[in-house]
Amino acid sequence: MTSERKSKQMLLFNEANLDTSTNLVLKDTEERQKYSLCEIRNKVILGDAFNVLKKIDGEIFDMVFIDPPYFLQLPNKELKRWTVKTAVEGVNDEWDKFSSFQEYDNFIQKLLSEVKRVMKPTATIWVIATYHSIFRIGKIMQDLGYWILNDVIWVKSNPMPNWLGVRFTNATETLIWALKDKKAKGYTFNKEFARIFGIGKVGANVWVLPLCLGDERLKDENGEKLHSTQKPVELLKRVILTSTKEGDLVLDPVAGSGTTGYVAKALKREFVMIEISPKYVKGIEERFKSPLKITEAQYPNKRYIEKYMKLEGL
Repeated sequence: MTSERKSKQMLLFNEANLDTSTNLVLKDTEERQKYSLCEIRNKVILGDAFNVLKKIDGEIFDMVFIDPPYFLQLPNKELKRWTVKTAVEGVNDEWDKFSSFQEYDNFIQKLLSEVKRVMKPTATIWVIATYHSIFRIGKIMQDLGYWILNDVIWVKSNPMPNWLGVRFTNATETLIWALKDKKAKGYTFNKEFARIFGIGKVGANVWVLPLCLGDERLKDENGEKLHSTQKPVELLKRVILTSTKEGDLVLDPVAGSGTTGYVAKALKREFVMIEISPKYVKGIEERFKSPLKITEAQYPNKRYIEKYMKLEGL
């Protein structure tokens, strides 16, 4: 299935139920040729990121967070756990399906190219993915001239169980943190937060926190997960606090469940999110009706992390 065909299907899905009259949502149209910053600041734009980004002025964003499709390449069948015979709730969404590695690479390259244009010279970018695609993404970023500052390993304290037992338990995701150019200077790095969030006395580039569960997990009208790869608030809190200042403008061009903007607003940052699915945008609208309150307390706390990683005394 081509990207264009997927885009058309997503736009048609559930569009009738979306209220674009809200102050939060802005619906992109073919007739619209340009967006000023004041029009899109603190907005969710319903539309195709490739079309929308072209209409935005260059070099306006202080930070970009991208949670792209992972291209998990799961078989087109129901997966059953061997022992208990229950179904595995994997990622089987249309947006994660590509016909080949080349189609996926082209998608990532096009997205990263468009995003690079709208980043300030001092901006940084975060991209998260699993082992299925993070190495391909890293190569594409380097080929496009991005300069990688760090990778950060997210260790999930509640990963999906290893039901089959034929490989290591997949309990991590990788975030790449990069500049748009090797020569870029003056980017934001709040080292005090990095030390708090990292493990051990040195605050290493490993973050231990759970997948989002319970009330944090957004549900659709049928009580099912709204988005299969919704990221936890705590993850975006760490990303935003370590790499932005209050008042900075944050972009998420494939917003999904809208965690980036939701957390950015709570931390007194501004945001622009782009999302092609009316279903997800509807979920974001509902989510923003209950403003997020973030406490200063670390979650999970240091003691829990050190016990989980067996780092006592290190």
